[in-house]
Amino acid sequence: MTRTQTVTGDSGAGTPVPDPQEDDKLARLAKALGHPARIRIIRTLLRRRTCIGCDIVEEIGLAASTTSEHLRILKEAGLIIGEIARPRVCYSLDPTAAKPLMDFLRGIEAGNPPRLPE
Repeated sequence: MTRTQTVTGDSGAGTPVPDPQEDDKLARLAKALGHPARIRIIRTLLRRRTCIGCDIVEEIGLAASTTSEHLRILKEAGLIIGEIARPRVCYSLDPTAAKPLMDFLRGIEAGNPPRLPE
């Protein structure tokens, strides 16, 4: 199966149909953003552009181990990048990572959800 299929026929000519892998990616992105601490991490990185892990711990006010788990989830979803600068890890946002989720949400906002295959 390709990344997207095109529905044909009178009811859906030319409307792209996302494949299940795209749906999985959207769900991972949404889930990664589904916790207030992870939202605070994203806001911190937006404000600072880059941040060392211990700065993020201080900023969001959670234990280092808890913050580390939130950073892992954001990193696995592709929303942040962690670059090792021994002995620390410096985190930054991947500005393109949220695009699939943004496109999906814009489709909902426009009232134009993807069609299902017939």
